[in-house]
Amino acid sequence: HCTHGDNLVMSNISNAKTLELADAITDAFNSNDIDQVMSFFAENAVFNHAAGPDIHGTSIIGAEAIRAAFAGMFERVESVKWETLDTRVDGDKVICQYRRRASLPTGEVEDCHSVDILTFLDNKIIHKDTYYKQVT
Repeated sequence: HCTHGDNLVMSNISNAKTLELADAITDAFNSNDIDQVMSFFAENAVFNHAAGPDIHGTSIIGAEAIRAAFAGMFERVESVKWETLDTRVDGDKVICQYRRRASLPTGEVEDCHSVDILTFLDNKIIHKDTYYKQVT
């Protein structure tokens, strides 16, 4: 579950509900269950992956394409977990800082810090913008 920053002020119930939603999304990703993950995405969602040929990374558009991208990630690893370091809510956006660890079939472990900026509409993710630092 999310560990929320000490100086986070929950000014209204919608912020508290949004934090609960962010926790549920993290739990879904940590379950490595693609159906559970995708239940949080709008049909017309956009995922901007950190890596890619454009300034914004690689844009993956629509729930079906996002499902394929995440399913591919879950298939290529033995397990992947996100440890939430901090979560902030501002209106329709949630900013989550993570430590992501993925165990590969080779025994190698990918370990990086990442940030997701999630934009919501009607409690569904309409935009997921991911940034990360990775040891090279």
